[in-house]
Amino acid sequence: MPNVNTDAKIFSCGQSQVLAQKIALAYGTHLGNVITSTYSDGEFQPSYEESIRGTRIFIIGSTNPGAENLMEMLLMIDAAKRASARHITAVLPYFGWARQDRKDKPRVPIAAKLVAKMLETAGATRIITMDLHADQIQGFFEKPVDHLYASTIFLPYLKSLNLDNLTIASPDMGGSKRAYAYSKALGSDVVICYKQRAKANVISHMELIGDVTGKNVVLVDDMVDTAGTLTKAADLMMERGALSVRAICTHPLLSGDAYEKLKNSKLEELIVTDSIPVTQESDKIRVLSCADLFADVMDKVHHNKSISSQFVM
Repeated sequence: MPNVNTDAKIFSCGQSQVLAQKIALAYGTHLGNVITSTYSDGEFQPSYEESIRGTRIFIIGSTNPGAENLMEMLLMIDAAKRASARHITAVLPYFGWARQDRKDKPRVPIAAKLVAKMLETAGATRIITMDLHADQIQGFFEKPVDHLYASTIFLPYLKSLNLDNLTIASPDMGGSKRAYAYSKALGSDVVICYKQRAKANVISHMELIGDVTGKNVVLVDDMVDTAGTLTKAADLMMERGALSVRAICTHPLLSGDAYEKLKNSKLEELIVTDSIPVTQESDKIRVLSCADLFADVMDKVHHNKSISSQFVM
C-alpha cells in the first residue's frame, strides 16, 4: 500500500502571505514551510522545506500582474508535482489575465485560456478561485474548478447597512447579470451604465440607463483597476439625483492613480475583499476578508463534502 498522508497542507506564494495566514488560521492549521532563493538576475526558485509526499496540498496565490506572481504559482505547482504530492489544488483568490478571455480584435491572444493550460500542465489537479471576470473561463480547464462568489461576503454587509431605496447598479453592460443577481437577493431595483472606451482603461462616454433619483445606489463589479469607471459612474449618478453611491468590487487592483481618483470622487465607500492586498490606506476603502470562505471550501474539498451551500448566487 502506498503511504498516503490524510492531512492537508497549506502553502503560500509570496504575494498572498497575509491572506494565506488568515486562511490557515481559519482552517485550523499553520502554513507550510517554503523558502524562495533568488539569483542576482531576478530568477527565483521556491523550495518546500518539509515532506509533501502522498499529501493533498493547497497552494494559495493570486496571479495578478506582473508576471512574477503567475510564474511563482507555476513553479510551486511543478515543485509539488515533482515532490510526489497526491493532490495539488491551486487556490487563486484572484485569477489574473482573465480580461483576455476572447479575441476582441484580430491578432491578439486569449491569455485566460493560456494561463489555464499552463496551470494544468504544471500539475494542478484542482482550481479554487473567486469571481472570475467571465464565468465561462471555467470551461478553459479540463480539471475541476470551484468558482466561488464574493456575494457570500458582500450580501450580509449590504443588508447590515439598512439602506432605504436601495438600487443596484452595473458599471457596464457586461456586468448586468451580476447586478440582477444582487438585486434579486436584496429585492431592489437595477440601473445600468453604458460606457464607450477610447482604449483600455480610458472611457470616452458614459450614459445611465434607469432612474436613480432619491436612491441609495450600490455599484457591483468583479474588479476595480484604475477606478475610472466607478468614479465616473458615481459622479454621474450623484448628478442625476442619487442620495449616495457605494461600490462593491471583489478584486482591488487599484493601479495608476486609482487612490487619488477615489479620494476626489463622490463615491461614499468602496467595499472590496483581500484577494489582493490593498497597498494604501484610504478612508473610502473597506476591506472584507475572504479567508473564512476559502478555508471552509478547502476543508470541504479535502473531506469530499458538498460546497453548494457557499454558492449564494
